[in-house]
Amino acid sequence: MPFDPETDLAPEDVQATVDDAIAENDVVLFMKGNELMPQCGYSKKALALIQRHRDEYETVDVLPALDEFREALESHSGWETIPQTFVDGEFVGGSDVLEQLEDDGDLAATLDA
Repeated sequence: MPFDPETDLAPEDVQATVDDAIAENDVVLFMKGNELMPQCGYSKKALALIQRHRDEYETVDVLPALDEFREALESHSGWETIPQTFVDGEFVGGSDVLEQLEDDGDLAATLDA
């Protein structure tokens, strides 16, 4: 029997949350869980990479309405996977892209764009 959590968040409310978070924050990470308790390894990795270079950033926990967040984020990024990082309103990528930018020495500059 699959776990199918119920949500009180309507798709239009989730879309508004995503739109506002991207527009109002220099750096925003949409992740599973939160800063204190990431709920997947990829979200934890993305958070740690951002924290190496930024003191100020926003996180949004997508778990309360995962399917709705996937759909809303895909309209901005073309990706369904979580986590997703946006800098100055532009989609950067997930933990793998952040890790590659870090390995290339470009993550600090990307996060300060």
